[in-house]
Amino acid sequence: MTTRQPLAIEVKPVEKGSASYETTRAAILTELASKIPKECLLPQEIIANPPLDVTDIPRTCGILSQHELDITEKYDAVALVQATSTGTLSAVDVATAFCKRAAIAHQLSCCLTDYFVEEALERAKYLDEYLKTHGRPVGPLHGCPISVKEHLPLKGHYSSWGFLVTRSFSEEDSLMVRILRDAGAIFYVKTNQPQAIMHLECTGFHGRTLNPSNISLSSGGSSGGEAALVALRGSVLGIGTDIGGSIRGPAGFCGIYGFKATAYTLPCKDFIPGGFAAELNVLASTGPMASSLRDAELFVNVIKAGKPHLEDPRVLPFPWTGFDTKIDLPLKIGIMTHDGQIVPQPPVLQALKWAEQQLSGVTNVTTKPFMPYKAATAMSSIRKAYWPDSGLPDIRACEATGEPWHPLSDWIIKDVKGERERTGSEVNELRFARDTYRSEFAMDWNRQDVDFVLCPVFVGPASAHDTAFYWNYTALFNYVDYPGVVFPTPVRAGKEKEEYPAEFSTPLGPEDEHVRQMWRESNFENAPINLQLVARKHHDNELFGALAILKDALKLQ
Repeated sequence: MTTRQPLAIEVKPVEKGSASYETTRAAILTELASKIPKECLLPQEIIANPPLDVTDIPRTCGILSQHELDITEKYDAVALVQATSTGTLSAVDVATAFCKRAAIAHQLSCCLTDYFVEEALERAKYLDEYLKTHGRPVGPLHGCPISVKEHLPLKGHYSSWGFLVTRSFSEEDSLMVRILRDAGAIFYVKTNQPQAIMHLECTGFHGRTLNPSNISLSSGGSSGGEAALVALRGSVLGIGTDIGGSIRGPAGFCGIYGFKATAYTLPCKDFIPGGFAAELNVLASTGPMASSLRDAELFVNVIKAGKPHLEDPRVLPFPWTGFDTKIDLPLKIGIMTHDGQIVPQPPVLQALKWAEQQLSGVTNVTTKPFMPYKAATAMSSIRKAYWPDSGLPDIRACEATGEPWHPLSDWIIKDVKGERERTGSEVNELRFARDTYRSEFAMDWNRQDVDFVLCPVFVGPASAHDTAFYWNYTALFNYVDYPGVVFPTPVRAGKEKEEYPAEFSTPLGPEDEHVRQMWRESNFENAPINLQLVARKHHDNELFGALAILKDALKLQ
C-alpha cells in the first residue's frame, strides 16, 4: 500500500467541496494510490519540487529498465503490434513496460483515474499463450496497450460523466471497447477528464491533469488525461471523445496526434448512460489519440472492421480506405490564419507560416488564404446549443454530493445558467439555426474553392490553468460536424515572448485583447504547437488520403 500524499505533482489545487464530498474524494484517490507499485514510486523530491518540463523524468528516474525504455519509446502502436504478433516482443513485456511507465506518468501529471496492472498482465499472458499455441495473433491489435477515457464503460471498472455522483461500476464494455478487446488490445488504465466533460482542462474529483512539457499549463480537455499519458509515452494509443475540441485540444496542447471523425463514423454507443442533452444540437464524436498518424489510421481500420453499424444503427457503414483513398489533384488547401474574432498567439502563427512554406514545395498542392464563414456567429450559437437543459442536471449533480463548481464549468455554462430547460420548440429553433448555418458555411467553403483547411487548434499553445476560455478553432468544426486531424509541428513556444506580427498588432475585439493579455501574463515556455487539417463533413477518408500526400512535407510520423 502507498500512503504518500499527494501521489502526483500538484501545481494548483482544485476547488474544495463539502466535508462529505472531500472524504469520498480522498478515499477514491487513496484507492488509486494503493494500486501504484512501490517500485514505481518517484522520489518525493521530484513530486515536491518538479522541473517545469517533466517529459525526461521517465527516462532518467531509473525505474524503467533499458528494455522497458526501448519498448515504450521506440515503437508506435503499428510497430508494437507487428512485434507482439510475431513473437519479437512478448505481450507480457509490453504490458509490464507500459504499466510501469503509466504509473510514472500519473505521478508527473495526474493523468489516471484507474490502474489495473494485474488484469493487464493476465490478459497479456493469455495473448502470448494464444500466439504460441495457434501460431497466429488474436487480431490486428494483438498485445497493444490501449488507454481509455474515464467516462467510457470498461467491464469491471468505474466510470463517470464528470461528477462524483455519477460514478458507477461498469458490468460490461461499451461497444468500441469490446471491438478493441476482441482485436487483441490490452487495457490497463483509465484517464482523467473534467467536471461535466465539457471544458478544455481536466479538473474534477480526480484532480488536475498537468501538461508534461510545461506543468504550469493545462493538458487540455476533456480528453486531457489521454493526451498527457501519450505525451509521456505511458500509452501509444488511447480513446478520446470530442464535442467541442475534446480530442483535438488536448492533442494540440500536448504535442500528439488526434483525430475527430465526422459524427457517427465511429461508435459512441453506451459512452454516457442516459445520453447527453448537448447532442440534441451538437453531435459528439470519438476517435484515437496517438503517438503517430499511422496509429490513428490503424485504430479506425480496426473499429470499422468490427462492423459497429450492425449493433449501433447510428454508425454510417461506409468502407474505410484511409491512406489509400484516391484524391483529385491538385490539392487546394486553405490557410486559415485566424477566424476573424481572435488572432492566435505568435507561436501558432509561426507554425502556420512554417506549414505553408513546407507545402509550397509539394507538387500538385496549392495554398490560398481562407476565412471561415461568420465564425463569431457560430461560437455565439454553439454556447447556447450545448445546454438545451440549461445545465440543470449538472447543477443538481454537484448539489447531490456537495461537489464544488469548477471555474471553467461556470465559464462554459454562463450564457444559460439559471434558466429553465428549453421547450421542444425552442430546441427546434436552435437546431434550425445550426442547420441553416451549416448550409451557409458549406456554400462559403465552396465559394472559396478549397478541398481542405489548415488552421490552428487553439488560440495559443496550451492554456495556463483555468484559462481555457476560447474554443473557437475546434468548436466551430463541431458545430458544422467536419472531421479534423491534429498533428505536431517542430515549433515550440520560446522562453522569451514573441511579439505579434505587425499586421496583427491591433486586436480584433475584446476576446482577442483578452487572449493577448494572457499571452503577456502566462509562461508558455516549451509548449508544443500543433496544427489541424479539416475536411468537409463525411470526407474522413479523403482527409487521410490528403494527409498521405502531405505526410513528408509536414514531417508527420
